[in-house]
Amino acid sequence: MLAPPRTHEHSGATMPSPSTCRYTDSHEWFLPEGDTVKVGITQFAANELTDITFVGMKPAGTAVSSGSSLGEVESVKTTSDIYSVLAGTIVEINAAAANDPSLLNSDPFGKGWLVKLKVSDTTALTRLMDSATYDAKHPVD
Repeated sequence: MLAPPRTHEHSGATMPSPSTCRYTDSHEWFLPEGDTVKVGITQFAANELTDITFVGMKPAGTAVSSGSSLGEVESVKTTSDIYSVLAGTIVEINAAAANDPSLLNSDPFGKGWLVKLKVSDTTALTRLMDSATYDAKHPVD
């Protein structure tokens, strides 16, 4: 029997993880937007971290390689590095999330995104999970 789809709270409505994103086992999501890719953490990650208290991303202009850290997220429970599966350059940091880390708990797929990367090759995204696969592997309580 298949597990029910994973859901998260978003603006008061229960919904599956966005199908437009690709997902890692370390709970980052990647959303292609033209020649940039928006990166954030999933609702599952936000729930596991509990109250997120600090967001520290590398500054805009930083070159990153595949597998390297984009920065870290701290909560009352732990500190977690955020990793990129793509090589590129950080072109934007979400200042709203840095100023109000609770956005990662309340709206991780919307206002709680972390960085935008300028990339030339998004091939690595095809090897990541789609939303249905991620939701089945990582159900939210």
